[in-house]
Amino acid sequence: MEKQVTIQNKTGLHARPAAEFVKTASKFQSEITLIKDGKEINAKSVIGVMSLAAAKGTVLTIRAEGADEQEAIDALVQLIESKFGEE
Repeated sequence: MEKQVTIQNKTGLHARPAAEFVKTASKFQSEITLIKDGKEINAKSVIGVMSLAAAKGTVLTIRAEGADEQEAIDALVQLIESKFGEE
């Protein structure tokens, strides 16, 4: 299953939000992939997430496959939409 989400916090997916994203993704058993402009990375890898250089306004696709895919996507979308608690 997949869901698109737009990065909303001013600083984008820099070190702290990337670490927060990975920490959240790692709580789930599902395989989670983050997609930007056709580039797919493992959402449980901080280096991978940071390599996307997702600035404010970037549209990402979160793909999750596994037993808890719905919960994983819901949690990650909520994290992004809350602007990682930065604002």
